[in-house]
Amino acid sequence: MHSEEFSAINLKEAVAYAEGSIVSKTLVDKKAGTLTLFAFDAGQGLSEHTAPFDAVVQILDGKAGLTIGGQAVEAVEGELVIMPANIPHAVRADQRFKMLLIMIREKSPISV
Repeated sequence: MHSEEFSAINLKEAVAYAEGSIVSKTLVDKKAGTLTLFAFDAGQGLSEHTAPFDAVVQILDGKAGLTIGGQAVEAVEGELVIMPANIPHAVRADQRFKMLLIMIREKSPISV
C-alpha cells in the first residue's frame, strides 16, 4: 500500500506570481522528463536558447510571447505550443502569464 496522498492539482493556483520575477515549481523530475510550472511577471523572459529534447508549453493564465526558430508565436490560456529539440526558442512576458513546461527527455531513434 502507498503511504503517499493522491489528489488533483489546480495548476493555475499551484504557482504564484512575484513582482519583477519568474517563479518556477517542479512537479515531476524523472529520467523520462519533467513537469515544471512557471509564473512570469510582466517584462520578464527567458533569452534565446536550445534544448536537446522536445518541450511542450501549456499556457495556464494570461498570454505568452514565444520565438521558435525565429518565428514569433503568441499563445493564450488553454493553448499548447510544441518546441522541437535543438531549435532556438525564447519566452517573453509582455503581460503576466503562467505556463506548464513539459520536457520530454526521450530521444527519437535515428532513421536510416
